[in-house]
Amino acid sequence: MKIRFGYVANALGLWDASPSKTLTFTRYKTLSKSERMEKLKSVTAQNLQNAKRILYYNIAHEIALYRFSSTIVPLATHPEAMWDFVTPFKIEWEELGQLIQQFNIRPSFHPNQFTLFTSPREEVTRNAVVNMKYHYKMLEVMNALENGIINIHIGGAYGDKESALKRFHENLKTLPVKIKKQMSLENDDKTYNVEETLIVCEKENIPMVLDYHHYMANVGEVILSDYLPRIFNTWSSVSLVPKVHLSSPKTDQAFRSHADFVSFDFIFPFLKMAKELDRDFDIMIEAKQKNLAMLKLIEEVASIRGVKRISGSVLEW
Repeated sequence: MKIRFGYVANALGLWDASPSKTLTFTRYKTLSKSERMEKLKSVTAQNLQNAKRILYYNIAHEIALYRFSSTIVPLATHPEAMWDFVTPFKIEWEELGQLIQQFNIRPSFHPNQFTLFTSPREEVTRNAVVNMKYHYKMLEVMNALENGIINIHIGGAYGDKESALKRFHENLKTLPVKIKKQMSLENDDKTYNVEETLIVCEKENIPMVLDYHHYMANVGEVILSDYLPRIFNTWSSVSLVPKVHLSSPKTDQAFRSHADFVSFDFIFPFLKMAKELDRDFDIMIEAKQKNLAMLKLIEEVASIRGVKRISGSVLEW
């Protein structure tokens, strides 16, 4: 069983390397028309440059997975500021894509919590489609559609989970098929548990990302080992290795919040469960300390008897 590790957005330790520098719409409105475009391009240029720096960091550390920031492009989906973020940066996007291809990095995006298809409000669904198109475009211009994933949650229940799920299936029809082929769904920590998310994924032929921390916060009557083979099998539709999210609670009182690092004791039961299944899979670390938390956990897992570290971020068990 081979396990690859990755992390989210920022490489801590790199100086001033955030790929998520922002321009608020409030600030945008105070600028003249020429200043607006100049500022949009300036911030985007910084974010693309920092994303490239982070990819080089990943390459140096042999890190196989990376989740790009969703806010590389400021105001990309704002209805009063949507702009062509591809043409002025065609070379920069291509450079990122070349690094992804050359070093076999698995890229992903995780749009914000407002990207959902369960709302009874049509404008929410329209905005979700716009946001998914934005993320798809970034994968497309990086030539990363082959193994790039856009991961979202099912959404809210709005007091009637059965009706919300029906809306999800109906509203998802408004998403272009080519974009749906790039998406995955993740179980959440309050509403849609592992079983409910899996049923939706199987019905829509969408891969499921298991979030173990969310599972522990929203267990219900689900015994995870009964569902793990089916969860991993959802990835056969896209011919990709299954992906799992790992983090651990900040405190018992703030159980749903992510801790700075990942507690080995918290996630070890899952690793043992996965070992019994004995299939290759990838792990995205969602701890606050990002790459530092990932590297610490890799060392801890590598200390398990029988586990062999075969590169900077890949273990064999």
